[in-house]
Amino acid sequence: MALNQDNIKLLFGLKLKQLRIDRQLSLNELAQATGLSMSYINEIEKGKKYPKSDKIMALSQALDVEYDSLVSIKLSKKLEPISELLQSNILTELPLDLFGIDPADLLQMLSEAPTKLSAFIGTLIEIARNYNMSVEQFYFSALRTYQEMYDNYFEDLEQEAERFLWQFEVPESLILDDRYLADLLTKTYNYEILPIDEKKYPDLSSVRSLLVPNATRPRLLVNPQLDAHQRAFIFGREVGYQYLKLKKRLNSTHLVEAESFEQLLNNYKASYFASAIMMKGPVMAKKLEVFFQKPYFDADALLEMVDYFNTTPESFCYRLSNVLPQFFGINQLYFLRFNNFAGQSRFDLTKEMHIARKHTPHTVKDEHYCRRSVSLTILQDLAHRQQNEDFKGTLCQTQVAEYIDGQQEYFVVAFARAMSPTPQLNVSISMGIFLDDNVRSKIKFLNNSTMSKQQVNETCEQCPIFDCQERMAAPTVLQRKRKNEAIQKAMREAANA
Repeated sequence: MALNQDNIKLLFGLKLKQLRIDRQLSLNELAQATGLSMSYINEIEKGKKYPKSDKIMALSQALDVEYDSLVSIKLSKKLEPISELLQSNILTELPLDLFGIDPADLLQMLSEAPTKLSAFIGTLIEIARNYNMSVEQFYFSALRTYQEMYDNYFEDLEQEAERFLWQFEVPESLILDDRYLADLLTKTYNYEILPIDEKKYPDLSSVRSLLVPNATRPRLLVNPQLDAHQRAFIFGREVGYQYLKLKKRLNSTHLVEAESFEQLLNNYKASYFASAIMMKGPVMAKKLEVFFQKPYFDADALLEMVDYFNTTPESFCYRLSNVLPQFFGINQLYFLRFNNFAGQSRFDLTKEMHIARKHTPHTVKDEHYCRRSVSLTILQDLAHRQQNEDFKGTLCQTQVAEYIDGQQEYFVVAFARAMSPTPQLNVSISMGIFLDDNVRSKIKFLNNSTMSKQQVNETCEQCPIFDCQERMAAPTVLQRKRKNEAIQKAMREAANA
């Protein structure tokens, strides 16, 4: 990938500084040897200036290095990770200002401690390689971090949603459905909405929607296997793109096309907007207030609430993560999505979000997630019902999960259903709420003694419950940890003997 001019300046400055340090020359000594001022050389090393050819020649002679070698963008092994980072598009595509980072400050850090920072960057790159992390996955991780930084609540998007509802005179009692939103797209934004032709394009059978940009009329192709709730969200997100005037965007729901962080960020903004206009915050808060006052957890009532908002369990739980902190002060929670093909023992954690802090569980590589967790047991139950009852609905189950090592308790509500349009694929959506006095005072049914409680852990490999009947693997991680602790204890005892 071609380097931009700023990165070329920085690479030259990093190489110059490293060569000067390797030659054990001070800035003053290099200045005297080249006839250049100390301030000018300092500006070069910081990546702020790029010298002309005659000055490069003077530097190459003073450092006893070939001219071509000095101007080459190839760095030494010590600085190679920085070169790899600069030659990727991560720094240029990622809007660092969202995280309070001034790109100029980052470049300053690179120039001031290149070797140490290079080692750190090299470590991160190696970890990413070991986990097969692509640039796209890096963007997803950055987006999730951005959401978590703001507790997944964005006042500007909430205000835009309110402005939209006022502008289009949507009454509080009206829940926007797929027909309303499709009509809005075609009449207000001149969309053409057509089904995906799966016979003509069989490879698009797993794609939910595809926008075909057109100078005169955008064409939105929608998978014919989707239900009304799924169509409503897709249409709502398209309205979000248009109303928020988001130009850089993803044209499909299949994220293989993601080329930049801005595309993912805009997709998130449009999705957030869609949730906010379909599930109005104050309306949801009123319904939740009534629900939380019930003496017991009512799964049917919660499923009816999901249907009332004409949405899916996933969109409903995501919207909950906006509403609970804002209206109830409940901000210690997590969101998980597991995928499972019916009848198979593999469970993949495909989406997660943690509000206020990192909670348990979270993504773990090459380990077996706890089979006691309701996030997984509900998928096993769903597969059983599908096989024996031809079940086509949505399950809703709860659990008070007590984590063994951390002594932490979460109230977890989980939904599970078939994941249209992929055959045999089921998905569970779980929201975990950390149990403290504030939560117990606001959700009355949590004080009901009949609530199901279960000891759980993150993965089998980390779990000390050796007689667990659901165990899928030996506690290898835990055993290794305890062995290391025993060695450290013995070393301390030997040292004090």
